[in-house]
Amino acid sequence: MLHRFVRMSFQEDKIEDFKEMFTTIQSTIEAFEGCHSVILLQDKDGVNKFMTFSIWDDEEALNNYRGSDFFKQTWVKTKKMFNDKPEAFSMYKP
Repeated sequence: MLHRFVRMSFQEDKIEDFKEMFTTIQSTIEAFEGCHSVILLQDKDGVNKFMTFSIWDDEEALNNYRGSDFFKQTWVKTKKMFNDKPEAFSMYKP
């Protein structure tokens, strides 16, 4: 299983917009082949800092999702809300 983490920081006036968007798209992401789950986490100290944590069968499943029209359209909308560059990394559980 591949564990994917994406750290994001948002403009303060866009926080609620992003949270609402994530709630709307979460089930669509989880319906992609190879996705086991995706959750949104909010930093305990930085109200505008978030992380998504998703679990995938493997890197191929993640890349298929990232290559989808759905992801591309969603990412364009999400990027407009950032106030800093996002960080993404993938890990395997040993």
